[in-house]
Amino acid sequence: MQFDHIPNVAALDDAAREAAMESPVFGRVFTDHMVTIRWNETKGWHDAQVRAREPFVLDPASAVLHYAQEIFEGLKAYRSADDGVTMFRPEENARRFNVSAKRMAMPELPEDVFVQACEEIIRVDKAWVPGDEGSLYLRPFMFANETFLGVKPASDFIFCVIACPVGAYFKGGAKPVSIWVSDDYSRAGPGGTGAAKCGGNYAASLVAQAEAIRHGCDQVVFLDAAEHKWVEELGGMNLFFVFDDGSMITPPLGTILPGITRKSVLHLAKEQGIKIEERNYSIDEWRADAQSGKLREVFACGTAAVIAAVGEVKSTKGDFVIGGTQTGPVTTKMRETLTAIQRNQITGPDGWVHKVNLDG
Repeated sequence: MQFDHIPNVAALDDAAREAAMESPVFGRVFTDHMVTIRWNETKGWHDAQVRAREPFVLDPASAVLHYAQEIFEGLKAYRSADDGVTMFRPEENARRFNVSAKRMAMPELPEDVFVQACEEIIRVDKAWVPGDEGSLYLRPFMFANETFLGVKPASDFIFCVIACPVGAYFKGGAKPVSIWVSDDYSRAGPGGTGAAKCGGNYAASLVAQAEAIRHGCDQVVFLDAAEHKWVEELGGMNLFFVFDDGSMITPPLGTILPGITRKSVLHLAKEQGIKIEERNYSIDEWRADAQSGKLREVFACGTAAVIAAVGEVKSTKGDFVIGGTQTGPVTTKMRETLTAIQRNQITGPDGWVHKVNLDG
């Protein structure tokens, strides 16, 4: 697709940009530009632009404000050793974006256009890609902007990509996190939108996340909506359980988000000869296995944090710890391997590292 480049009159100078990039809080500092593409039922995808980052002008009756027809993705760009820039498995994000779009009755975006849009913002804002342990977080999203009141799929949409330089997702860096077991709230149920990456899922998790913070925890873990016994996922991350015999378990897909990092961990585990099952695992099993020592490690994974050990679990039924609240060797190796592949420091499976042509 041909992208028109609209002159940017608001770009920060080098000194201001460097100051903004010093220890940025995740999701608070943004680059100079954004990419937009429009869609309507007559023209299809059109009007692709690379332009200055600026507010959208929305009618008060825009469909997204009333019926939440909105989806998003999250992926990262990394500064490589040769001063190039790479993305990690962007085609997987493009595929998942379209799965979400289909579930939310929204138009699908060609996968190559999704990847191209991410490349466009990286090229124009390449000076914003941090070195060292930092990365450029990309947020592609789409929302309904048709002006109407009435429950139906909208006929006008805007796709956009914005970006922000980021450091560690959790305060204090890659240390074991504590999580709160939600008794009263569910993230998703069978037939719902749990497998789609839409804003409503995250809005539904916020009251439980606030409860977790009140109990001194970093994250909340949700149980299934039907029986309220099976572990599903955190508010924004998938879970893996590591046992004393070297095997691993992760909850099955269906009502949880099919994470790109989750899929990558499954692949790496099998490559390393680790026996791994995708099966239901109850909160009672989790507690018993942790207390007996059978369960050695637990880690959460997602694009933002990559991999984070879980050290403590709190709930109304009592608290327990995993692995002495330390990051275990399997978690450490998985994180080191995955981050090294992402930064193109070691060779990973074919197609995982996408090199960006910075010259266009």
